[in-house]
Amino acid sequence: MDEVGRGCFAGPVVAVAILLKDGFYDKRIIDSKKLAENKRVVLAELIKENMLDCGIGVVCAGLIDKLNILRATKQAMQVAISRIRVGYDRVVIDAVKLNNLNTPHEAHIKAEDKFMEVAAASIVAKVYRDNLMKDMHYLFPQYNWYKNKGYGTPDHIEAIRKFGITPLHRKTFLKGTT
Repeated sequence: MDEVGRGCFAGPVVAVAILLKDGFYDKRIIDSKKLAENKRVVLAELIKENMLDCGIGVVCAGLIDKLNILRATKQAMQVAISRIRVGYDRVVIDAVKLNNLNTPHEAHIKAEDKFMEVAAASIVAKVYRDNLMKDMHYLFPQYNWYKNKGYGTPDHIEAIRKFGITPLHRKTFLKGTT
């Protein structure tokens, strides 16, 4: 299981739990942050063709502001794992420790570099979240989310200063930018 979008100024945090078919392996499946967007999209399709099940958890900006990003990330992960309907015997998570799983679980720093399954989850999560932000771009095109996906890029910061914030912005992340 992995998540994406923790450091964004806008949009949700997204977690994905994934189970791959036994014996599936592809050396191209690595941490999503190390892949170009077009490669992530191709690999996400390959992963979907070779998975047994996938659960996605999404926590919106408003809830991130209420809970804090770590608690919101854990909530997204809980939702993602709860949506898995195929049996599994352990959960490997990138960095975040969850306290209330009934299945043996382990958290590893940089797990996406050690476990292809976590890298696969990171790719699916990144493509899913990027697509959400591209859709949100059409509601708020002045923030250029199609390109920056809600991250605090110079053009996004400039748009916040010029146009203010939207309901999709994380107010607790914007101190000093407005």
